[in-house]
Amino acid sequence: MVCVALLSNPRSTGNVAMLPRIRKFCAQRSDIFHYEVEDVSQIGDALQTIARVNPQILVINGGDGTVQAALTELHHGRHFSDTPPPVAVLPNGKTNLIALDLGADGDPIEALERIMEIVRTDLSDHIVRRELIALTGGDANGRPVLGMFLGGAGLADSILYCRHKIYPLGLPNGFSHLITAIAVVFSALFRIKARFLPPQARPISVSVVHQGEIQGKFALLMVTTLERLLLKSQTNIGSTASGPLKLMMVEQKPLALLRAAWASFLGKLDSAQLAGVHLSHGNEIRIEGDKSSVILDGELFEAQSERPIVLTPTMPVPFLSLTA
Repeated sequence: MVCVALLSNPRSTGNVAMLPRIRKFCAQRSDIFHYEVEDVSQIGDALQTIARVNPQILVINGGDGTVQAALTELHHGRHFSDTPPPVAVLPNGKTNLIALDLGADGDPIEALERIMEIVRTDLSDHIVRRELIALTGGDANGRPVLGMFLGGAGLADSILYCRHKIYPLGLPNGFSHLITAIAVVFSALFRIKARFLPPQARPISVSVVHQGEIQGKFALLMVTTLERLLLKSQTNIGSTASGPLKLMMVEQKPLALLRAAWASFLGKLDSAQLAGVHLSHGNEIRIEGDKSSVILDGELFEAQSERPIVLTPTMPVPFLSLTA
């Protein structure tokens, strides 16, 4: 009997070294169905095959981009009809935000062993539900793209800077993120433009339906349905009675950045009233700006001058938490 279906993307960064160990682990167990794709375009066929074995848990082994592609296909393809299995995510890739939110960090094999332990118990104790972010508009053609973390404005530029300038240096992920953060703060505080620094943020307009519109240049724009991010920081931006999409924006001003950084260090960012820091939540968020980049779980999109990016939540999706 198959208890766990494991969907692996060998092209994911972490799998270059990890996949042989995962293959060996799965080969020793008859209750794991392991399916590998050569490209994310094959995920639809993979889920169609996985649905035939009717697993109790669907485990995704890849970076945030792989998870985003799988969640999008899981939602639109309806391969499991109205009862998809809970989704678990192995720590992999560069940032692992979704895996971190579900309590999976460290060694992927240890996380997989933990999942196999949980599947033999009462799963209800470990099931958590998260809404997904559905992105439409901009240069995203066709059906909505689904994910759980979106970075925009200066944050998107910083992610691209880290991806194209820092990661190629071959440094550890944590050190790469630290260098990027220092470069971002240095560029924002001293407003220096140089090829070796992240670019300055472009002006954009962000509106939360029924709550108003904010225009300006933002060093950070974040929309998420996750509960925690890097460094185990929480995203409890007040009550979610107005909607599950959590929005945080920090203006491209030195004092606003310093206030946000200090409040985050003290763990009071969600409750503080800070000039230049905007916190909100809602059911629909619109991002407008000429060629303003946003990154949804690793995939890049751009808002066009007459085609804003629109974010809405989906119905809650079941996930498997390793710490619940």
